[in-house]
Amino acid sequence: MLTVAVTGATGAQGGATARALLAAGHRVRALTRNPGSPAADVLRRLGADVRHADFDDRTLLDAAFAGADSLFAVTTPFGADTATEIRQGKALIDAAAAAGLGHIVFTSAAHADRGTGVPHYESKRLIEQYLPTAGVPWTVIAPAAFMDNYISGWTLDGLRDGTFAWPMPADRPLTLIPAVDIGAFAALVLQRRDEFAGRRIDIASDEHSPGRMAEILTAAIRRPITHQEVPLAYVRTRSTDLAAMFEYFSTAGLDVDVVGLRRRYPEVGWHSFTDWAAAQDWPTLLSPAAAPQ
Repeated sequence: MLTVAVTGATGAQGGATARALLAAGHRVRALTRNPGSPAADVLRRLGADVRHADFDDRTLLDAAFAGADSLFAVTTPFGADTATEIRQGKALIDAAAAAGLGHIVFTSAAHADRGTGVPHYESKRLIEQYLPTAGVPWTVIAPAAFMDNYISGWTLDGLRDGTFAWPMPADRPLTLIPAVDIGAFAALVLQRRDEFAGRRIDIASDEHSPGRMAEILTAAIRRPITHQEVPLAYVRTRSTDLAAMFEYFSTAGLDVDVVGLRRRYPEVGWHSFTDWAAAQDWPTLLSPAAAPQ
């Protein structure tokens, strides 16, 4: 039985990892800035030890990592900036090394090691490069585009109107993954440290073009959904970082060996986009009451 400190435990990736580890019988220290949140309460009911942690507070990190075996680390620039993400990522690594942890699993982004020019990929690349300096066994898992993003923000707003609004051409393939598969793969890596130490692995569960995704959503939602290519100029008015990411998706592309991953690691239980779409509570998600007022 492992004791794993999980950062971002009330978020998508950290939450999925915490749940996968708990289901496998391991101890989880769920680290969050909001230990009183509903998401934290759910983890407590599942058996997690919820701890207050702040990446900028070394004392809290030292207390959270004391006696733990491993760390699952997730960082983000959103809500702050990339400089903050880099500083906090390095602080997590330093604290984990000082606590004598035996393994750090850092979740990055697919292709972040390729010099994409996407700001939040570049910040993760710098954290990846810092990892080996800590002298702790490490693994980088690098997820492709998140399926879960399609049930929030402008994409969900568009679906309410019968439109799959996505800033890519209809026929350009994109590799995808849901948070539950990220968590399952992270738990696998944490449980098989010797096999995965020193490795960087891009991960994805499926691959589809936006046009095909609109067809799958049509079947799942049971109403016509049409792909609409959102202009990058519009995205740029909202976020230059996200605009750079979608430009990369549309030009270089985000290829990941989906078939190879499914063959090598069947125990992850990879979900296709069709699986994911069929599992969503579309009546609730698309109801007018759920829309922002």
